[in-house]
Amino acid sequence: MASAAGEKERSRVLVIGGTGYIGRFIVSASAREGHPTAVLVRDPAPADPAKAAVLQGFRDAGVTLVKGDLYNHESLLAAIKSVDVVISALGYAQLPDQTRIISAIKEAGNIKRFFPSEFGNDVDHVNAVEPAKSTFAVKARVRRAIEAEGIPYTYVSSNFFAGRFLPNLAQAGVAGLPTDKVVILGDGNVKGIFVAEEDVGTYTIKAVDDPRTLNKILYLRPPSNILSHNELVSLWEKKVGRTFQRVYIPEDEVLKKIQESPVPLNIVLSISHSVWVKGDHMNFEIEPSFGVEATELYPDVKYSTVDEYLNKFL
Repeated sequence: MASAAGEKERSRVLVIGGTGYIGRFIVSASAREGHPTAVLVRDPAPADPAKAAVLQGFRDAGVTLVKGDLYNHESLLAAIKSVDVVISALGYAQLPDQTRIISAIKEAGNIKRFFPSEFGNDVDHVNAVEPAKSTFAVKARVRRAIEAEGIPYTYVSSNFFAGRFLPNLAQAGVAGLPTDKVVILGDGNVKGIFVAEEDVGTYTIKAVDDPRTLNKILYLRPPSNILSHNELVSLWEKKVGRTFQRVYIPEDEVLKKIQESPVPLNIVLSISHSVWVKGDHMNFEIEPSFGVEATELYPDVKYSTVDEYLNKFL
């Protein structure tokens, strides 16, 4: 059947790291938005029942499982040659190995867009300390490698994942919601941004065939979800009808805590320091030369607000 006049065929999408934390939301969004969607998998029938269930969910959504491996060039190349767009959602341990994807894309010569694994702070606008600093630096190096090869790209800066930061009210290293006190890094007045994982998936896929996002950073800054830590706490207090003691940790103490904490707490603390003390989510303007903002480009997407998200915990 001929497609409707003016409606272009949707690009074929390959997700690498599709079973990971954010990857599965991207895969779901791609299938839902009508893109022929493939996921690179080492083993289409894994022994791990949780992973097998995720893959079955993909199959049920019409997603193709492509057997291949990031560390097997031929299989990676074959998978890339069969699609138009590649999205990497690899975890942080594998971030440096995205150079393998870049090489395969360069050799394949058919890819219209590459989305490297980002989905956090904009790594070209950060003031982070170690250990977050090194992770951000790896992402920045991957960006420079993509640009050096002339590969068309979109970088998605989605800031805080709501599912990672809202269940404990964004308290670094504190499990669960407050019962009596809330731990706040800095003065609590610096703004952070929260985005639900489903919305990260949706906005990422919306950008796939959009010429406005080509060779740009796509920033996810939903206006209702830009809150200072103090505002977030007040919102929760209003919902539960209680007041919590706010414990403010000055920057020098935060830095000491980062140095003394084990992995992964030191990473969480250093990312939180970058956002809540240094203001790395909101301390720069999005210039049209390098970036676009998702809720402005796609006003039709009804995103999940922090207010709505917190209702899950009542």
